Amino acid sequence: MYRNKVEICGVNTAELRVLSDEEKRELLLRSHNGDRAARAELICGNLRLVLSIVGRFSSRRENLDDLFQVGCIGLIKAIDNFNVTLEVKFSTYAVPMIIGEVRRYLRDNNSIRVSRSMRDLAYRALQVRDELSRRTMREATVEEIASLLGEEKRAVSAAMEAIVEPVSLYESVYNDGEDSVFVIDQLCDRDSGDDSWIEDISLREAMKRLGERERSIIEMRFFRGKTQMEIASMIGISQAQVSRLEKGALEKMRREMV
Repeated sequence: MYRNKVEICGVNTAELRVLSDEEKRELLLRSHNGDRAARAELICGNLRLVLSIVGRFSSRRENLDDLFQVGCIGLIKAIDNFNVTLEVKFSTYAVPMIIGEVRRYLRDNNSIRVSRSMRDLAYRALQVRDELSRRTMREATVEEIASLLGEEKRAVSAAMEAIVEPVSLYESVYNDGEDSVFVIDQLCDRDSGDDSWIEDISLREAMKRLGERERSIIEMRFFRGKTQMEIASMIGISQAQVSRLEKGALEKMRREMV
């Protein structure tokens, strides 16, 4: 969606500098000693990292400029809180911090209503998680978070899941440059078998117009409840190819049934 966008928040992404690990470490040491110029240089030198992370969320139809700014906040927090005494790469610590900041932004702009008590528990859990991650330089487990909060693991897990933004059925989960596989393509209907589909004359006639492989895919997909991955394994092609053949077959059937 934003692949060809060059300027984000007034920044020319084609000219963003990339720092070496040695440069990052030197700038981090200077920044932690109060050198504001080093801090600013470190921020500018890691904007490509922010951009690459923000790109993961572009399919959520959020404004890329907004997400980029939020990601920069996460980057600044990572710079200010990074422990320079540990033998850990800065990017290892910065990536989850930036992702966490973007997720918090998306969560706070979520239109789905969650009870105040559950939301409060989720916020406390996220604060504990971030603090643990900052101290241990790794992702905290739900068990650790629940223990520190004095809450049951099930309650903490449910609260954190409740504020996660829902994923669209039409969000792309795979793209090989030509074909996309969406979330809905990963699902199957275990209760399929509606007789009205089979008995519908126009549907039968439309299916007769399909090639043998297309008809086989449609039958397995919609009448036998198979996923695209299962079909791909059965007939020996990629899931992306199954997705393309399925979409093409459905389009042919629509034209026949008009």
